[in-house]
Amino acid sequence: MALLDKDGVRLTIDDSVATVTLTNPAKRNAQSPALWRALAEAGQSLPGTVRVVVLRGEGKSFSAGLDRQAFAPEGFEGEPSFLDLARGADDLLDSTIAKYQEAFTWWRRNDIVSVAAVQGHAIGAGFQLALACDLRVVADDVQFAMRETSLGLVPDLGGTQPLTALVGYARALEICATGRFVHAEEAERVGLANLVVPADELDAAVQDLTTALLSPPRDAVIETKALLRDATSRSYDAQRTAERAAQGRRLRDLAGLSD
Repeated sequence: MALLDKDGVRLTIDDSVATVTLTNPAKRNAQSPALWRALAEAGQSLPGTVRVVVLRGEGKSFSAGLDRQAFAPEGFEGEPSFLDLARGADDLLDSTIAKYQEAFTWWRRNDIVSVAAVQGHAIGAGFQLALACDLRVVADDVQFAMRETSLGLVPDLGGTQPLTALVGYARALEICATGRFVHAEEAERVGLANLVVPADELDAAVQDLTTALLSPPRDAVIETKALLRDATSRSYDAQRTAERAAQGRRLRDLAGLSD
């Protein structure tokens, strides 16, 4: 069942699995403000029954990043160009970027597990969209790159925190500052990819992972994800306290004593 299909984004639901597909392969799924609004809407449209969200891109590339038309004087039809935004007030620029970021923030919600199926190019905004997901299964032809600095910009779509968490500060800085490509073998070795498979096996590998993620009881996965997400920001003792509280909730639930 398709709940949304517009502006280069399609959302379909199959029981407890949602699939968000980027649907503009002719432009290598280049991104625009309209696409970002559609991605944010997809997150808002998820039924409460959804447990796993798979993100994929049609064609040979996951997403080649921001559509360069954003930097043209005319921008996109019906949209302010990035040049016009730069000339505007600081608070308008800040609020506009905040709206763009909404497309990248909902993938880490505790009530879902998000999986990016990444093939070919995942550049700039495409890299940050893959990083927005909890897990990444990638084809052996994947090419990650954070090219914003080569354009005189910074990554501003939520990608810097998960990138640093995955690969560490020094490697994250080197990847961003040089804009170089990270290929499949390195991506798996440094933690950007959970799994690398031949391109023609990508769909099957994602299906296998989705099946495994659906196997445990939902509430146990939700509680575990919440514990892991906040683990690095807590002290060891605070994390042990959080573990005890979460386990207490699970035990009471299993015993039928929860409210």
